[in-house]
Amino acid sequence: MHDQGTSGAPCKVRQRLWIGLQSRQDGRGGAQHRRRVGLRSDVTRDPAQRGQARSVGAGQQLVQRRMHASSHNLGKAEVGEPKQSRLSPIARTALEVNLLTEDNLPSYHREIGRTFGRDGAWGTWVHRWTAEEGRHAYCIRDYLLVTRGVDPVELERARMQVMQTGYDTQDAPLLRILAYVSFQELATRISHRNTGRHAGDPIAERLLTRVSTDENLHMVFYRNLVKAALDLCPGPALRAIADEVINFNMPGIVIPGFARKAALIAKAGIYDLRIHHDEVILPLLRHWAVFELADLDAEGEKARAELAEFLSQLDRQASRFEERRAQTQARLAGQQ
Repeated sequence: MHDQGTSGAPCKVRQRLWIGLQSRQDGRGGAQHRRRVGLRSDVTRDPAQRGQARSVGAGQQLVQRRMHASSHNLGKAEVGEPKQSRLSPIARTALEVNLLTEDNLPSYHREIGRTFGRDGAWGTWVHRWTAEEGRHAYCIRDYLLVTRGVDPVELERARMQVMQTGYDTQDAPLLRILAYVSFQELATRISHRNTGRHAGDPIAERLLTRVSTDENLHMVFYRNLVKAALDLCPGPALRAIADEVINFNMPGIVIPGFARKAALIAKAGIYDLRIHHDEVILPLLRHWAVFELADLDAEGEKARAELAEFLSQLDRQASRFEERRAQTQARLAGQQ
């Protein structure tokens, strides 16, 4: 909940406490900065508020000590060697990206809960979807740790960084969220499936096949909702679809080194522009009969034209990428 301007002194106290704590974190002069923001005028005069300030400061110190201790203990963890795992190097990279993407689940839950609400059937779906997505992360992490497929210390540090960064839809409206998750769930399904095929380990392939099956069911649910939206309000729904196709990014974009890892994954053919165009975007657009819709308003027609132009550009980009990849592979094969 947000404090209102009429809340008076308590609101000012909390605001100034926050500024004071920020000054400590930023390394600025403590007492001097507190005097500058006027923290003393509201806090130091009231004994109860002085006690509250001391409690906040003590809590901050406990958090810092806990973070230091966690980092120290992680450094003592037993680390598996990559050679102990059956995973191919590229499958390891793809699994790490897939896992860290799944790990950001608290942010996703917050966003879809905000969009759909938590009452009735919507709430049932939000919680069930969250439970299934959480299970994916547990299974993949257990596999990687038990088989010593990754450095557990580096994996945990990456998880902490990703979850502290979080994921934010910028309060996107319902239609855009539905369009986005339809494409994203299908993309995730294909990424998991293809990672399993490149894993070099039948256990990993079976695991990721099961995960991709769940992702496909999630996609079907969202796909059907978008279809219903197109029946009810075709113009606004098509506008949402076009916006999400044109501006699409996977939620894993917040992962450290994501661009480099995504490039390696694309070079291996696990997930690239051609797959995104042919196996993610086009199947959904065909299912929704986007280019056959009649009686669109002006905004819907404009969105459809923009969508068609973008698809042509994406197809050309995918073809150029395939050509460059084939040339690189031929050159490397000639050097062997």
